[in-house]
Amino acid sequence: MISTLLIKNYALIDDIKVEFSEGLTIITGETGAGKSILLGALGLLLGKRADLSTVRDPSKKCIIEGEFILKRFDLSATFSELAIDYDLHTIIRRELLPNGKSRSFVNDTPVNLQQLQSLAPYLLDIHSQHETMTVASEKFQMEMLDAVAGNKSLLDAYHSELFIYKEKAEILAGLIYKKESIDKELDYNSFLYNELQEAALLKIDQVTLEEQLQRLQNSEEITEKLSLAVQLLTTEEIGAIPVLKEARQSLGRIKGFSSYYNELWERLQSVVIELEDIEDEVNSSSQKMDTAPELLEKITDRLQQLYSLQQKHKVQSVEELISIEQQLAEKIDVTGSLDTKISVIEKEKISAAKKLDDLSRQLHEKRIEIFPVLKRKLENVLLDLGMPNATFALALEFTDQYKNDGKDSLQLLFTANKGLQPDLLKKVASGGELSRIMLAIKSILAGYKRLPSIIFDEIDTGVSGEIALKMATILEQMGSALQLVSITHLPQIAAKGNHHLKVYKKDINNKTATFIKTLDHQERITEIAMMLGGQNISATALEHANELLK
Repeated sequence: MISTLLIKNYALIDDIKVEFSEGLTIITGETGAGKSILLGALGLLLGKRADLSTVRDPSKKCIIEGEFILKRFDLSATFSELAIDYDLHTIIRRELLPNGKSRSFVNDTPVNLQQLQSLAPYLLDIHSQHETMTVASEKFQMEMLDAVAGNKSLLDAYHSELFIYKEKAEILAGLIYKKESIDKELDYNSFLYNELQEAALLKIDQVTLEEQLQRLQNSEEITEKLSLAVQLLTTEEIGAIPVLKEARQSLGRIKGFSSYYNELWERLQSVVIELEDIEDEVNSSSQKMDTAPELLEKITDRLQQLYSLQQKHKVQSVEELISIEQQLAEKIDVTGSLDTKISVIEKEKISAAKKLDDLSRQLHEKRIEIFPVLKRKLENVLLDLGMPNATFALALEFTDQYKNDGKDSLQLLFTANKGLQPDLLKKVASGGELSRIMLAIKSILAGYKRLPSIIFDEIDTGVSGEIALKMATILEQMGSALQLVSITHLPQIAAKGNHHLKVYKKDINNKTATFIKTLDHQERITEIAMMLGGQNISATALEHANELLK
């Protein structure tokens, strides 16, 4: 419930503080006194867009502050979801600054308008005359039907499955889009991968191949030079080996004279042995050397293939090509893995859809089942409110669309006149009828769910006499179950209030300002008498007012 409302520098209000209590609070005042200003201030407090032209003194800050006592509701989870600090005594403050900016706070924590607007429905339900059209909206009607049907647990289960379904649908759409994008490149990536596969890169030693190519391309020169080397090593008289052997023989004759000469002989002996070994290898290599044209062609083709791949992929080594081959394999493999993932998510989406269908069907059946009860209750209340021929009908269609409250499409049909077929509320109900229907719905809902504080702005428009008394009784009954505020011009309703506030205007220093005060018993008698008979209060009006209050 709202306990206090502080308004500073707003419209005709300079600085007022309004105290609210439990039960039914009546607000009265002459037309233009400023009752609508109170609603405007409350609207700002609950997140409506600021109109800076409503600031009384543009050079000063405008402040709207309300304190709400939340003991009737456990809103801690709601506050947590909105990332707002929770307190049983929650204070909301809205400030309009002279520079045109707006600031909002909940329990001294800055919040944005979206947070404030999300919190508002849990705190106050304001029904001004133009807002009674909400009764004709499908969303409002569905909420009413579900409240009477006791569908909360079913709806909670439905919302959980709907979240899962939407999540799976979103993931699936992302995977399909990704697969379509990959599929466009699949053929090209497969071509590149197959090309690298055919090259058998793991079997290639580029350095060895290039050495082989060099050898084969220069085989004639190599053979010639190897033969010359053999001749220079082995030719009698001038060959290196025969000459060294002769030198070795000479040293052999003196090696016994000194260890020094012996060491020289041994070193020369080593050189001769090494040269003989070299000569054998050079000779063998010379004998084996062959132009091998087929091998040359094969190696040339292999290297040309390798160079072409390196140029295409802008790399320098076989290792880099192997890395690219692995990357291409992963890209190609992603398509296969995506198919698997898509299949899994599709099954999960189908499973969620089946659960949604089942829950939607249960909601549909319960709504159809409960409608006769709701119809009877509405028609009985409207009978008391002077609409004896009011008749409701339900058009509930089970659709293929997953909505936030099931798969039903709802139309609440109505007629106020005997012999006419019911039609859509917004087409056939007048403004006064919509107001009474709204009151009837809210009075019924009060018995099925915990409603936030409700403010009715002249919901009694177009009624009088006995009907006004019946409406006053309904408001009084609702006030026993929740905090209810009614702005009214009817004395019958004003007399039913547990508390009575009066809005009035007064000129101070040649400037008009709006004020509000709580009336005591005697002041209430006077106020109601004025509502009955005008400014010139008669003894009869006072007596009638006193009787109404009793």
